[in-house]
Amino acid sequence: MELKKTNEFVIGTASAAGAYLLWGILPVYWKSINSVPSDQIIAHRVLWCFLFLVLVLIFAGRFRGFLHELRGVMARPKQVAGLCTASLLISINWYLYIWAVNDGRIVEASLGYYINPLVSVLLGIVFLKEKLSLWQMVSFLLAFVGVLNMAVSFGALPWVSLALAVTFGMYGLLKKIVSLDAISGLTIETMIIAPLALAYLAYAFKSGTLVFSFGFSHITILTMGAGVVTAAPLLLFAAGANRLPLYAVGFLQYLSPTISLLLGVFLYKESFTTVHLVSFSLIWAALIVFSLATTRSFIKPAATPKSRSFQ
Repeated sequence: MELKKTNEFVIGTASAAGAYLLWGILPVYWKSINSVPSDQIIAHRVLWCFLFLVLVLIFAGRFRGFLHELRGVMARPKQVAGLCTASLLISINWYLYIWAVNDGRIVEASLGYYINPLVSVLLGIVFLKEKLSLWQMVSFLLAFVGVLNMAVSFGALPWVSLALAVTFGMYGLLKKIVSLDAISGLTIETMIIAPLALAYLAYAFKSGTLVFSFGFSHITILTMGAGVVTAAPLLLFAAGANRLPLYAVGFLQYLSPTISLLLGVFLYKESFTTVHLVSFSLIWAALIVFSLATTRSFIKPAATPKSRSFQ
């Protein structure tokens, strides 16, 4: 029994770490197709992600179950509205991220995903009436001072970072409310937006601005591959999250923006000033405090038999 738990933890850690590793190196992928306009990349990303997920469901023998789940969703107007809103939010988030990467703002984008966990908790307080501990409140204050430092020093809010954090945070909130498994949820979300993506690509083709050919050029293959690189880490994350306690997933999530930050600074030579260092240091401190406070709240109850169901 103990060996089985250990194996589950190892598999879960490897899966979740693999997901965050792939998310962390995604800037390299988007940079490799930066000759394609960001609006076309996002359209391809949605379309090919939907088709790839349908194939995954078919080969996994889950397509019939997915159709049953879809019929259930369509019978509940509130769930449909939630998924439509989630589709819009994740599309905006994907577009902003791709645009930021190809506009030389990887550092700013990584800041957004450092802030995201704190934004998610803030949304939980506002919409789900969740409560914070003293140390979690301290972490929010540190993060706020970090963002404020950048705003005052540069004379403008880091809007890309905040927009990425808020759109992904709102998306996560809706996913929690709608409550569908990762594959089914993303398949429905991309299915909702896919007709718009296809219509936009048809418009670009008709107007002669489409950067896509039906041959086997590397741009075509990489553009189609946008669906795979979108879905693959989500599938890995689902496999990891199902096997790991929440605090372990919480620690691993900082792997992704850290890799992106290092890529932005060392590979793509983006500016990282003293102001950035101070702000990032405050936010890193906030995340350490927040993670330790969250870890304590999950590990402490685990010592009693009644709370083992959380593991």
